[in-house]
Amino acid sequence: MIRALVLAGVASGVGKTTVTLGLLEAFRRRGLTVQPFKVGPDFIDPGWHALVTGRPSYTLDGWMCSRASVVATVAKQAAQADLALIEGVMGCFDGLEAKSEEGSTAQVAKWLGAPVVLVVDAGAMARSAGAVVLGFERFDPDLDLAAVIFNRVGGESHSRWLRESLEGHCRSLPLGFIPARQTLALPERHLGLVTAAESGSKPEFLDELGRIVEESVDLDRLLSLARSTLTWETGTAPSFAGYPVGNPVAAPPSTRIGVARDVAFQFYYPANFDLLRAAGAELVFWSPLRDAALPEVDGLYLGGGYPEVYAEALAANEPMRWAVRRFAASGRPIYAECGGLMYLAEAIEDEAGRCHPMVSLLPATVRMRPKRLALDYVEVETSRQTPLGPPGIIARGHEFHASWMDDVPASVPRAYAVRTRREGAPRAEGYLVGNSLLSYFHLHFESNPEVARHLVASCLRRP
Repeated sequence: MIRALVLAGVASGVGKTTVTLGLLEAFRRRGLTVQPFKVGPDFIDPGWHALVTGRPSYTLDGWMCSRASVVATVAKQAAQADLALIEGVMGCFDGLEAKSEEGSTAQVAKWLGAPVVLVVDAGAMARSAGAVVLGFERFDPDLDLAAVIFNRVGGESHSRWLRESLEGHCRSLPLGFIPARQTLALPERHLGLVTAAESGSKPEFLDELGRIVEESVDLDRLLSLARSTLTWETGTAPSFAGYPVGNPVAAPPSTRIGVARDVAFQFYYPANFDLLRAAGAELVFWSPLRDAALPEVDGLYLGGGYPEVYAEALAANEPMRWAVRRFAASGRPIYAECGGLMYLAEAIEDEAGRCHPMVSLLPATVRMRPKRLALDYVEVETSRQTPLGPPGIIARGHEFHASWMDDVPASVPRAYAVRTRREGAPRAEGYLVGNSLLSYFHLHFESNPEVARHLVASCLRRP
């Protein structure tokens, strides 16, 4: 049996990530191997998980991926771990919409048959905490809400009041009372937390966080609650669309794909890498910031990140910008998402209004507008041949950006018909420049593993 715990929040901003990192560090100190996961479309929290554990943190999403995919991913990735620790998204029941649990932490917890530990920000409450926890218990009786960790606690008296508020009312066990400390705050910016790769996080931060959690949380009792309904046996992986999910075995490499990865480009789902390798790709990592030349590869994959923060340095690396432009002109495939699209545009205008030249593959300028966030789930269907396959390929993902692009000329073909929660009729996106596909959307390849196979096949058809 896979031992699992799901960390859910009452709402966003209650300290789920801080508590999760503290637990990961505390269990690591005990010599336990903990496999982290993150519910919902997110790249930043998983990066922090990986920093603590040394293991990639996999995304679990009930809307982007299937139930089979979520279950198989946890079962296989946690098979050799002592514990699977799953950090939730937003509030416990928040997800795709208010009428269903789709895309929520609660949905994933029930799929896994795992107990939920509720994180409550107690900084401005005492007895009312009991009412909050009772409400979460009663909202969905099928959810196994097993324990509570109170965050931002004021002291011993406050801890006692919070404990007493649950007595006689709630079945959940109060197992943690983490004190309010400014030193435990993680750095933030316009799209959330600063990434772990950028933070320059010093060991003393994690040391302090782990120590405080060890002192404030009943780790033994918490660990005793961990369980799930999942098992894993070699060779019995569930499949989705006829393709094994949850870190399939890589095929012998048949092509090389250059993946842009540095502090400016680091938003990738680990499952996307797994599926590309399984389809026969050798992934070669390169840096648009530091490198002067591209590696010898058959295709390029540029994920998201914060190119706007490093726009000046990206612009200054003119040899790399020209190398990418020449690569595109050669007809070899390029697939770019969000930050990758920004890098391939004409220029990035930063928040101060300064314009920084980029690769100039896409004839449009991207402008930072942090007060206008775009955040939504998306489903795309290809309307023409692209590096991701022929017309009719459907995949799911999300968009999350604080930049906006000038109108792209109508002469640039649109390759996607896009459907979102908020928009009625599909809209056109996915810009096709030669054999380069650029989009604001982050696709999760497990929503349709054919995407990875087609991208590898496109690279094999090197001109």
